[in-house]
Amino acid sequence: MSLPVVGGEVRIERLARYLFNAPSWPVSLVILCILGVILDAVTLRIGETPFLGTLLFTVPALCAFLLTKPLVSLLGRPMTWNRSALLALSCAVFGMLIVLCGIIISRPLIGLAYAIALGFTLGLRLLVLVAIADYRITRMIVPSATESLPGILVGALVMESPFLPLSLLLQLLFCAGFIVLIWLIDRPLYRAFHVRGLDFINSFLAHLTDGSRALEGYFEKIGEEVTVPQVSIFFSRKGRRGLLITIPNVHPGPVGEIGGGNLPKGMQAGFEEMVMVPHGAATHDFNPVSEKEIDKLADAVRKTRGSLRYSPLASKSVRFSEGSVSLLCQVFDSTLLIVSTRSPERTEDIDFNIGMTIMGEGHRFFENVGFIDAHNCSAGDVSYVLPATRLAMEYYRAGMKAIGEMPGKPREPMELGIARVSVPFSREQGFGDNGIQIALVRTRNQTTAYVLFDGNNMEAGVREAIRDFLLSRVDEAEVMTTDSHVVNTVRGRNPVGLHVPVEEIIPWVEKALSEAFSDLSPAEAAGSTAWCEGIRIFGSHRITQMASTVNTMLIFIPFISAGMLLLVFILSVLAYILIG
Repeated sequence: MSLPVVGGEVRIERLARYLFNAPSWPVSLVILCILGVILDAVTLRIGETPFLGTLLFTVPALCAFLLTKPLVSLLGRPMTWNRSALLALSCAVFGMLIVLCGIIISRPLIGLAYAIALGFTLGLRLLVLVAIADYRITRMIVPSATESLPGILVGALVMESPFLPLSLLLQLLFCAGFIVLIWLIDRPLYRAFHVRGLDFINSFLAHLTDGSRALEGYFEKIGEEVTVPQVSIFFSRKGRRGLLITIPNVHPGPVGEIGGGNLPKGMQAGFEEMVMVPHGAATHDFNPVSEKEIDKLADAVRKTRGSLRYSPLASKSVRFSEGSVSLLCQVFDSTLLIVSTRSPERTEDIDFNIGMTIMGEGHRFFENVGFIDAHNCSAGDVSYVLPATRLAMEYYRAGMKAIGEMPGKPREPMELGIARVSVPFSREQGFGDNGIQIALVRTRNQTTAYVLFDGNNMEAGVREAIRDFLLSRVDEAEVMTTDSHVVNTVRGRNPVGLHVPVEEIIPWVEKALSEAFSDLSPAEAAGSTAWCEGIRIFGSHRITQMASTVNTMLIFIPFISAGMLLLVFILSVLAYILIG
């Protein structure tokens, strides 16, 4: 079997290792005070001024802690006390290390070492605040100086001349050096996508902390418009709620609530029916750039109501296989529904063109062809299936078997039972807002269960366990996920069953199944194909390119930073010699 291609989502997932939560501010302040006392003891032992650690580092850091959050907040940018404390502590630690190195080299160099430490503190704070708060350097200069300026004032009282002019000069040198470094960090993304890299980071962190949608503005800049088909099956019942199974051929991503991340829930708006939104044929290239694109999809589906022709007839469900691919197929009048899976083999995103090819072949016999990627087995790295690969041909050949045989299957009157169950599991545990949905389709001698989890794929083996349970109650069944990305706020992999054992999930499936059986009643179905125009998506390989650019930046930044700091340190020594 040919290997699927690793997508940009993998690279994005790897970026998560650079993210962490700041400790609570009391913890940071306690550590700061302890380190100050330790440095007091060290400097006192070598005969320096008493309380040098507390005066030179603890006091300025406390000033920075108290001032940074209010100053940043006045500018309307996000900042927490925890981040403010951690930043102050980190800069104090680096400063202490620089001063200790100076003492080790030569005690008379303590003034130079402290001046360098204050310059480094200014530059480091500027870099961090530009990254996490506001990318506009001019707005972050004052908050950045809240630790180094108090340090200069204290240093002027306890250090010998020429500390004051030297420290002021080094403030300028380090500030200029870090501004150049910030420009170098920002440049690659701007050249590639006309997106400010640090502003992008600001928006990403704002999304994680307060749900900001500023990221969508960047995605709109790099996106492109497409026209995609969306096949839907409307089920109607007298005196009971109807059902809409609608299959968008865009991807419910990229992350959290951003773009199409909550596509399954968004599609429910404006429909009286229970709406099931399984995963179609689409990779991360087809991520909608903003939430408003979901409204376009829903509007297009609603417009097809006027042409619906309902029929009470449906075929039995039939399964077809080719290699590792299995298709569950059922006909509803002039509409063919295809549900694909490779479980227990890894099942991931299928390229749009593969689904479109199968749908196009099916149009020889059926007015509408809905192709679903069950998306129900996750294992290892995230990957997707490209056209013309051996795996893609397995999908195609299985589809041709189904298209060749399903037109001749007899149609019978059908019954429909539906249910939606809210589960006591969170997004962090892999469950989206729509919980578990189930549709039971009963013909004369067969009952088929379509179970849809609002989640991003399934841990290997979970689909089999749930399907085995279902087959003890029904004749045929398939277990699907929506691929909703609301469960992926930082880390890319969070499938159903990863955090919640399947034994705890099955009782909720049983509850949904019981409710659906109780809801069985005669039904009619009508299919439609909405051509959704002007849908703005990420575009071909854009997310891969962006993730690759960021990863490359992260590789080279340490080397660039080291070179820049070495240059500034050399200039600092030269300045000390000239001024001294």
